[in-house]
This record gives sequence, structure tokens and C-alpha cells, in this order.
Amino acid sequence: MRTRILLASGLILLSAAAAAVLAKYGLGTVLAWIAAWRGVASVPFVLVYAFAAVVLLPDSLLTIAAGALFGLLRGLVLVSIGSMLGAAAAFFLGRSLVRNWVHRRAERWPTFHALDRAIARHGFWIVFLTRLSPIIPYGLLNYTFGITTVRVRDYLLASWIGMLPGTLLYVYAGTAAANLTEVISGHTPVGEPGDILLWVGLVATITVIALVTYFARRELERELRL
Repeated sequence: MRTRILLASGLILLSAAAAAVLAKYGLGTVLAWIAAWRGVASVPFVLVYAFAAVVLLPDSLLTIAAGALFGLLRGLVLVSIGSMLGAAAAFFLGRSLVRNWVHRRAERWPTFHALDRAIARHGFWIVFLTRLSPIIPYGLLNYTFGITTVRVRDYLLASWIGMLPGTLLYVYAGTAAANLTEVISGHTPVGEPGDILLWVGLVATITVIALVTYFARRELERELRL
């Protein structure tokens, strides 16, 4: 228990530091600074991403920005770290300081009790499926899992694996958008094989993730009906 409290406190402090920076300079300014100093901006980006998850800000824009700013591999790693830090912080907050608030919100959601029962049977599997096919937004889902019986280990591992496909899609989209900007500006020749492969890869990624999401949603609905 002490370890969890210390971890949650550390994550909250890091998020508070990111909040202070955002409050003073604004998200646009912070992203512009990251773009200018992307070589050393990994940690600030991760902190901003984690903070966005804790305060329930939409994360899709930041995920796309990661691809445009850092490229596919580095962007994927940074978003994974930031999203997991934010997911962990919100989860521990949901189990402690804001448990009553989360419980009141969850009670308004008709599917919550079915989700709670399903987690009691198959904690890792249910978290994994909800991450593949979210039934509530990512940020609120982090808090909601905090008031269920899911084990911390199962929650963190299933969240990380389940969020990877969606993260890959958005980061890839950011990479493609940045590449398109280069093509339009004339820095990269139109029709270059690398550009074609990038867009083919994006279409293939969207197709695969759409299929994964469809089957995950169907399986999750089956579990919640049991």
C-alpha cells in the first residue's frame, strides 16, 4: 500500500508540474517549444501527456502531434509512457482521493455494474477489451477502473497492450501528416517511394485496427451480457 501511495504521489506531482507549465504558457506554446527543441523535449512531452490524461483532456491531438514531432518509433514510445503514467495516476486517484466522485459518475452509467461483474471474473481480459474498443472515453475509464476489483498488475499490463493499436494508428497519422506537409512545401519530391509506402502503411494500419476494434467490441458485449 505504501508503495502505491508513493507512486501515486509522484505521478500527481509530475502532473502538477506539467499543469503549472500549461497554465502559464498554454498548450499551443508548449507544443511549439517541443517542436523547436524536440531533441531534448521527450520528458516535457510525456509530462504534458500524463497531465492531459489526469484532467480528462482529449488525448488524440497530442498523440497525432507525437508522430509529427518525433516520428513513428519515438512518438509511439513517448505516447505509451505518457498514457501509462496518466492511466496509473488516474487509477490510483480513483481508488483513493476521488473515489466517491468516480463512484457517483459511474452509477449514472448503465453498463458499469455489468462491467464490474465481468472484471471480477476476468479482470485482465476485460481491461484489455475495453482498451481495444473503449466503451467510455480513455480518461474517464482510467478513473472508473480504480473503483473496481481489478488487480493493479492486470490493469497496467492490459491497458498498455490494449492501447498500443490505437496509439500506433494516431502516431502513424501524425507521421503521415508531417510527411504530407513536407511534400506540399517542396522539401520531398511528390511520388517518392517512401511517401507511397507511408500512405499504404497508414491505410493498412487503419484497416487492421478497424477489424480489431470490431471483434473486440463484439467480444466485450458478449462478456457484459454474461
